[in-house]
Amino acid sequence: MPVPWFLLSLALGRSPMVLSLERLVGPQDTARCSPGLSCHLWDGDVLCLPGSIVSAPGPVLVPTRLQTELVLRCYQETDCDLCVRVAIHLAVHGHWEEPKGEEKFGGAADPELEESRNAFLQAQVVLSFQAYPTARCVLLEVQVPAALVQPGQSVGSVVFDCFEAALGAEVRIWSYTQPRYQKELNLTQHLPDCKGLEVQDSIQSCWALPWLNVSADGDDVHLVLDVSEDQRFGLSLYWNQVQGPTKPWWHRNLTGPQTITLNHTDLFPCLCIQVWPLEPDSVRTSICPFREDPRAHRNLWRAARLQLLPPRGWRLDAPCSLPAEATLCWQAPGGGPCQSLVPPLPPANVTVNKALELPLLNVHPNLCVQVSSWEKLQLQECLWVDSLGPLKDDMLLVETRDPHNNRSLCALEPSGCTPLLSRASTRAARLGEQLLQDLQSGQCLQLWDDDLRALWACPMDKYVHQRWALVWLACLLFAAVLFLLFLFRKDQVKGWLRLLKEDIRAGPATRGRAALLLYSAEDSGFERLVSALASALCQLPLRVAVDLWSRRELSAQGPLAWFHAQRRQTLQEGGVVVLLFSPGAVVLCREWLQDGASTPAPQGPHDAFAASLSCVLPDFLQGRAPGRYVGAYFDGLLHSDAVPALFRSVPVFSLPSQLPGFLGTLQEPGDPRPGLLRERARLVSQALQPALDQLLKAPGDPGDPEDGTRDGT
Repeated sequence: MPVPWFLLSLALGRSPMVLSLERLVGPQDTARCSPGLSCHLWDGDVLCLPGSIVSAPGPVLVPTRLQTELVLRCYQETDCDLCVRVAIHLAVHGHWEEPKGEEKFGGAADPELEESRNAFLQAQVVLSFQAYPTARCVLLEVQVPAALVQPGQSVGSVVFDCFEAALGAEVRIWSYTQPRYQKELNLTQHLPDCKGLEVQDSIQSCWALPWLNVSADGDDVHLVLDVSEDQRFGLSLYWNQVQGPTKPWWHRNLTGPQTITLNHTDLFPCLCIQVWPLEPDSVRTSICPFREDPRAHRNLWRAARLQLLPPRGWRLDAPCSLPAEATLCWQAPGGGPCQSLVPPLPPANVTVNKALELPLLNVHPNLCVQVSSWEKLQLQECLWVDSLGPLKDDMLLVETRDPHNNRSLCALEPSGCTPLLSRASTRAARLGEQLLQDLQSGQCLQLWDDDLRALWACPMDKYVHQRWALVWLACLLFAAVLFLLFLFRKDQVKGWLRLLKEDIRAGPATRGRAALLLYSAEDSGFERLVSALASALCQLPLRVAVDLWSRRELSAQGPLAWFHAQRRQTLQEGGVVVLLFSPGAVVLCREWLQDGASTPAPQGPHDAFAASLSCVLPDFLQGRAPGRYVGAYFDGLLHSDAVPALFRSVPVFSLPSQLPGFLGTLQEPGDPRPGLLRERARLVSQALQPALDQLLKAPGDPGDPEDGTRDGT
């Protein structure tokens, strides 16, 4: 019972097309020709001796095209061999010319031969066939009435039946005339095997083939060979490369049913499976089921490697041939896409595993090679980075010439190719005249040239140096301004420098304590005073948070959420919350204490103080405030007895008169020396006093000191 060949899973794509072949009965070779021609096949084979090309004495018949067809040569109903039918298409070559002398033809012309030539055009056509281990040559005589043809005209075809060949073999066919008037025609063809032909019932060598099922199961692929337990067969996995010989990967001699599992990472489009019975002269049949598998194509690109070979070579290594195109491009420093260049590399499919030459006169580190497939960039490598160094800030000029030798120049930039001497606002346009002078003076390197175009790389180092000179000049001017400022405010600057020196000596333990300032936003004058205090405290080893510097976050989160987040972070880091009391803040505290359960509404969209009372006052009421809170008020704005009694459970300081004690409370344990603390207090007082004086002199200053508030409340 004949066994079907390959059963492919639907997951692997369409099944291969199966061909039904014509049957020829008998072992004899035959020849037939199209109407108008007469032909004769010589008995037996002839020697394959093409000889050298000679000049035609006049019009002659020559082969112009070869065409093949597969047929079956059958000796019995179930005993057939694969056979190759060859059709030779003929045409008239040359013109009617009389010979100029007898020497040309080796003697005097024969009148009978001349009469025959006037009647018919004749040709002896040789067909040469090679298919390892077989080689044959046959001779066909063809003639056509000369009166029916014209030079260059096709006259018909001759069909030869047939050359026997093995399944799966590679055959080569040549055709020429004797004598030979032109280069011989040739054709190479790979014949199908049992799986691609409807021959299982006709060719006995196909009967004993194993049954192979290729199926996908998740990330795995199973090769299941369903044969009898005692049947021995060979199984080979190999990479079938169009460009070069096949590369074997895995081979085993097996017995009986087998299941072989492949991981999806082993799949490639050119991975083929070959199987054959372990018998003398058995037929080997191959299948390549992963040619259209997306996983196989992804694996192929992951395995591909692009190499650049000095001085001007490149190579793409991959297990299989790649349907890809390679181009040259220019990579500017600083990132951005690599810009495609002329000359393009050959547009045909890239030849893998073979060193190729780049069409360049000189090399440059900014030149790169890109390999793309279906307009998608897959690989990119810049030229010899190790030997030529990093990318250069050079300008690439593209020169274009017309047939009248008129030339134009443009500079390749990220926005496109900018014409030199244009009014565009790009670097190339601004430096157009200088770049043109550099090109004319020979300072640019020519990378490529042909009749119509050229590429030049012009260095930009000197123009970059000019730009940096301006930057250095600006830095020197800024340094001079700082020096003058230092002269005018020498004492204050020296104080800050002395504090910085002491901070460095004191070590990291005394620096960076967090402080959260809370205040009631009454007017712009009081906000300036709080800002001056916060800025001065930042010069000390303190990390200050205040809503004045977080207005965007405050608007996005809301005052209550912002305060909760800042308070939690400050206390978790061992910091302190500073309550800055003002007349408005005192009023808010008293209202909260009187109302008890109700929380006063915030006074403004950014007033964190009113929002914070709901969680600050409970800390004081429950005795959790000491060590975590500090109070302060400003001289002339509030009396000490105006601060609600509840808040006096923590230190409350008057600023700037009690600045040393205030700063000492804000410091981490291990405070600096008293002299340093007094110096810090002096500097903070100097920064704070101008804003306080301005606020006290403003209209609406406290008129009655006994009231303890600015508005007399």
